Amino acid sequence: MIRQVLVVDDDAHVREALGQTLELAELQPILAAAFISAKDHISAQFEGVILSDIRMPGRDGFFLLDYVRKIDPDLPVVMLTGEGDIPMAVRAMSDGAFGFLEKPCAPDDLLAVIERALKTRALVVENRRLKTLVETGDPAARMLFGESALAERLRARVRRVSQLETDVLVAGPLGAGVSKVAEVIHLSSVRSKAPFVKQAAARLSPADLTEVIAKSENGSLFLDEITHLPPASQLTLLSALEQGQGTRLLAGSCHDLERSVAQNGFNADLCYRLQVTPVHIPSLAERPEDIPVLFRHYVAQASEQAGLPAREITPEVVANLMAREWPGNARALMSEAMRFALQFDDSLAPQGLGLTEQMARVEHSFLVQALKRSKGNASAAAEALKLPRKTFYDKLTRHQIRPEEYR
Repeated sequence: MIRQVLVVDDDAHVREALGQTLELAELQPILAAAFISAKDHISAQFEGVILSDIRMPGRDGFFLLDYVRKIDPDLPVVMLTGEGDIPMAVRAMSDGAFGFLEKPCAPDDLLAVIERALKTRALVVENRRLKTLVETGDPAARMLFGESALAERLRARVRRVSQLETDVLVAGPLGAGVSKVAEVIHLSSVRSKAPFVKQAAARLSPADLTEVIAKSENGSLFLDEITHLPPASQLTLLSALEQGQGTRLLAGSCHDLERSVAQNGFNADLCYRLQVTPVHIPSLAERPEDIPVLFRHYVAQASEQAGLPAREITPEVVANLMAREWPGNARALMSEAMRFALQFDDSLAPQGLGLTEQMARVEHSFLVQALKRSKGNASAAAEALKLPRKTFYDKLTRHQIRPEEYR
C-alpha cells in the first residue's frame, strides 16, 4: 500500500506539524526544508505523493511543480498556500497541481486531499506494473509453476521485487530452483534487455568479482551460494554495492545468512544489506499439491526435447509421487520426470494398485505433510486442510498416523 508523503516546507514548525498529522494517520512523511533536499526523493519510481509550500526562498513551489511534471507528470503534487494566495493556487492548478490547501489547514481537510492523491498514485503505479508485465510476457507466470497458494504468493513476490531497484536475496532449500527464480526476477525487471550474468560465489577472487560486475553493467549479477564467497571478495562486493554500481545483485543461498555470520564469519554488513529484499522459495514439502503440476510440466518438457510422445501420467503414478518426501525438491522431481519420460525407470508405475489404494496413498501424503508444516499441531493441520477436527482425527486413525511423531 502506498503511504509515503514528501513534505516540502521551509518553516520548520509547519513542517514538523504536518509530519505529525500524517504520522497520526499512519502515513509515512518524508520531511524536506527546500527543493534541494527534496529532489533526491523525486523520481518516476517514487511510490508516494508530494505536499509542498508555494512560497519558499530560492526555488519555490512552482519550480518544484515544474520539476516534478518533467520527471513524472502522474506524480501528484498538493500545494500549500498562505492566506489570500488564491490566485497563486489557481495558477498551480493550471500548471498541473493535484490540489491545494490554504494554511493553516485542518487535519481532516489535509488528510482527505492526501488520501485522494495516494489512491490516484496507487492506481498509476499498479497500471504501470501491469503494463510492464504485459510487455515482458509475465515471466513469473511462464516460468514458475504451481497452483498452490504458496506458488501464487511466490509469483506475486517475484513480480513485486522485480520492479524495485534493490539488491535481492533469493533463498530456498536445496534443489528449489534459486537460480531460476533469480533469472525470473531479472526478466521481469526494467533491466530485462541488459545482461544477466550467473556466477558461482565459491573461490571468486576480488579481481574476478570486479570483472563479472563489469560484465553485468546495467543488468543483473546472480551470485550462486553467496555464503561461499571468500572474505576478501565479500568486502569487494560490499564496497561496490555501497558505491552504487550500475549492476543489480541477485544473491542466492540455500543456507541461513545470519547463521553463517555467527558460525562462519560471513560479513554481517553484507548479510543485513541482502536481507532488505528477500525472496523465499517454499519446498515441495510445504506445497505437496504442486508436485503433480510440476511433474506433468517436466515430463512434457523432457518428451518434447527428446522428440518422444508424452507418457500417460496415471493416478497410480501421481499416488507414488505424493508418497515420496522429495528432499531434493524441484531438481529431484525434474530428474525423476526425465527418467519417466525417457522410460529409463518404471518405478513410478508399479502394477496392481487399485484406485482405492492409489487415493489412500495421496491422502496419507497430504496428512503427513500438513502435520510436518504445523510441527505436529493436529488442530492447525486440520484447519490448513479445511477438514473438521473429528474427520481429520478419523483419517489419522485410519492411516495409523500419530501427530506427536512430527513435533
